[in-house]
Amino acid sequence: MARFTVLYDEGCELCQRCRAFLEVEPAYVELTLLAAGSDEARLRFGTLPWLGQELVVVAEDGRVWAGAAAFLVCLWALRDYREWSYRLSGPALAPLAERFFRVLSAERRRIGALFDHRPCAADHCGVAPPSLGPYR
Repeated sequence: MARFTVLYDEGCELCQRCRAFLEVEPAYVELTLLAAGSDEARLRFGTLPWLGQELVVVAEDGRVWAGAAAFLVCLWALRDYREWSYRLSGPALAPLAERFFRVLSAERRRIGALFDHRPCAADHCGVAPPSLGPYR
């Protein structure tokens, strides 16, 4: 495999930071980062059911990974994180990695808001307190 296309949510601050991280990390596999809402993404991958809803990785041979599997494929592509991709996909840690990614994905906009450095007005910055939701 020589190249992966990584489709990310360009409206999410956390996703943008992850994209910036992937752009500078040394990789075994070339990563093309493409905003899921772009015209090019819709033209090339518009039939993918997860487009814009999940992290999606598409290999040049047509294989597709979404969600936690896409996250692990991104780690596998990186020189410094390939070993972690093997560990996290093994039987002991795979369920934990899957749950972690599901929670991270579901809360990505809220988490991203913590990184967004817009000026605060008065004594309120507009970041809602974290919700424990069903994972108490």
